[in-house]
Amino acid sequence: MKQLDDFYLNHEEPIKGTLLALKEIILKQDKDITNVLKYGMPFFCYKGKMFCYLWIHKKLKQPYIGIVEGKHFDEPFLIQEDRSRMKIMLFDCEEDLPLEKIEMVLQKALNLYKLGIIKV
Repeated sequence: MKQLDDFYLNHEEPIKGTLLALKEIILKQDKDITNVLKYGMPFFCYKGKMFCYLWIHKKLKQPYIGIVEGKHFDEPFLIQEDRSRMKIMLFDCEEDLPLEKIEMVLQKALNLYKLGIIKV
Protein backbone atom coordinates (compact mmCIF):
# COMPACT_ATOMS: atom_id res chain seq x y z
CA MET A 1 0.00 0.00 0.00
CA LYS A 2 2.94 2.34 0.61
CA GLN A 3 3.84 2.50 -3.10
CA LEU A 4 0.24 3.37 -3.93
CA ASP A 5 0.17 6.12 -1.29
CA ASP A 6 3.53 7.40 -2.52
CA PHE A 7 2.12 7.81 -6.03
CA TYR A 8 -0.30 10.43 -4.74
CA LEU A 9 1.99 12.04 -2.16
CA ASN A 10 5.00 12.41 -4.47
CA HIS A 11 3.21 14.92 -6.71
CA GLU A 12 3.29 18.66 -6.10
CA GLU A 13 0.18 20.72 -5.53
CA PRO A 14 -2.17 21.37 -7.26
CA ILE A 15 -1.79 18.01 -9.06
CA LYS A 16 -1.59 16.10 -5.77
CA GLY A 17 -4.86 17.60 -4.52
CA THR A 18 -6.61 16.89 -7.81
CA LEU A 19 -5.44 13.26 -7.86
CA LEU A 20 -6.51 12.70 -4.25
CA ALA A 21 -9.93 14.25 -4.94
CA LEU A 22 -10.37 12.06 -8.05
CA LYS A 23 -9.40 8.98 -6.04
CA GLU A 24 -12.12 9.72 -3.46
CA ILE A 25 -14.72 10.42 -6.16
CA ILE A 26 -13.94 7.11 -7.88
CA LEU A 27 -13.96 5.04 -4.69
CA LYS A 28 -17.34 6.53 -3.65
CA GLN A 29 -19.05 5.20 -6.78
CA ASP A 30 -19.39 1.59 -5.58
CA LYS A 31 -18.41 -0.50 -2.56
CA ASP A 32 -16.79 -3.09 -4.86
CA ILE A 33 -14.19 -0.65 -6.23
CA THR A 34 -10.61 -1.12 -5.06
CA ASN A 35 -7.51 0.99 -5.70
CA VAL A 36 -4.37 -0.96 -6.68
CA LEU A 37 -0.99 -0.14 -8.18
CA LYS A 38 -0.40 -1.78 -11.59
CA TYR A 39 2.28 -0.81 -14.09
CA GLY A 40 3.31 1.93 -11.63
CA MET A 41 -0.12 3.56 -11.97
CA PRO A 42 -3.11 3.71 -9.62
CA PHE A 43 -5.80 1.53 -11.18
CA PHE A 44 -9.33 1.17 -9.91
CA CYS A 45 -10.88 -2.26 -10.18
CA TYR A 46 -14.51 -3.28 -10.03
CA LYS A 47 -14.74 -6.79 -8.59
CA GLY A 48 -11.11 -7.35 -9.59
CA LYS A 49 -11.47 -6.08 -13.18
CA MET A 50 -9.57 -2.88 -14.08
CA PHE A 51 -12.03 -0.21 -15.19
CA CYS A 52 -10.18 3.11 -14.83
CA TYR A 53 -6.90 4.64 -13.74
CA LEU A 54 -5.28 7.97 -12.88
CA TRP A 55 -2.27 9.42 -14.63
CA ILE A 56 -0.61 12.67 -15.72
CA HIS A 57 -0.64 13.61 -19.41
CA LYS A 58 3.02 13.79 -20.46
CA LYS A 59 2.71 16.76 -22.84
CA LEU A 60 -0.06 18.76 -21.17
CA LYS A 61 1.06 18.01 -17.57
CA GLN A 62 -2.59 17.59 -16.54
CA PRO A 63 -4.06 14.77 -14.46
CA TYR A 64 -6.63 12.55 -16.10
CA ILE A 65 -8.92 9.60 -15.56
CA GLY A 66 -8.31 6.86 -18.11
CA ILE A 67 -11.38 4.76 -18.90
CA VAL A 68 -10.22 1.24 -19.79
CA GLU A 69 -13.25 0.50 -22.01
CA GLY A 70 -13.41 4.02 -23.42
CA LYS A 71 -14.17 2.71 -26.92
CA HIS A 72 -17.77 2.27 -25.70
CA PHE A 73 -18.12 6.03 -25.06
CA ASP A 74 -19.16 8.82 -27.45
CA GLU A 75 -18.81 11.79 -25.09
CA PRO A 76 -16.92 14.59 -26.89
CA PHE A 77 -14.91 15.54 -23.77
CA LEU A 78 -13.30 12.08 -23.68
CA ILE A 79 -10.09 11.98 -25.70
CA GLN A 80 -8.81 8.91 -27.55
CA GLU A 81 -5.49 10.14 -28.98
CA ASP A 82 -3.57 7.06 -30.25
CA ARG A 83 -5.36 4.58 -27.99
CA SER A 84 -7.49 1.85 -29.55
CA ARG A 85 -9.42 0.87 -26.43
CA MET A 86 -9.04 3.56 -23.79
CA LYS A 87 -10.17 7.18 -23.61
CA ILE A 88 -9.13 9.84 -21.14
CA MET A 89 -10.80 12.73 -19.33
CA LEU A 90 -8.33 15.58 -18.71
CA PHE A 91 -8.57 18.00 -15.78
CA ASP A 92 -7.28 21.54 -15.37
CA CYS A 93 -6.03 21.78 -11.77
CA GLU A 94 -6.88 25.49 -11.70
CA GLU A 95 -10.60 24.79 -12.22
CA ASP A 96 -13.20 23.02 -10.12
CA LEU A 97 -13.62 19.35 -10.98
CA PRO A 98 -16.74 18.73 -13.12
CA LEU A 99 -18.26 16.34 -10.58
CA GLU A 100 -21.44 15.54 -12.54
CA LYS A 101 -19.49 14.66 -15.71
CA ILE A 102 -17.00 12.56 -13.74
CA GLU A 103 -19.73 10.62 -11.93
CA MET A 104 -21.71 10.12 -15.16
CA VAL A 105 -18.67 8.66 -16.95
CA LEU A 106 -17.71 6.47 -13.99
CA GLN A 107 -21.25 5.10 -13.62
CA LYS A 108 -21.42 4.44 -17.36
CA ALA A 109 -18.08 2.60 -17.15
CA LEU A 110 -19.25 0.56 -14.14
CA ASN A 111 -22.48 -0.34 -15.94
CA LEU A 112 -20.47 -2.01 -18.71
CA TYR A 113 -19.43 -4.55 -16.06
CA LYS A 114 -22.68 -4.62 -14.06
CA LEU A 115 -24.78 -5.26 -17.18
CA GLY A 116 -22.42 -7.95 -18.47
CA ILE A 117 -21.24 -6.03 -21.55
CA ILE A 118 -17.73 -6.56 -20.17
CA LYS A 119 -17.34 -9.83 -18.27
CA VAL A 120 -16.22 -9.61 -14.63
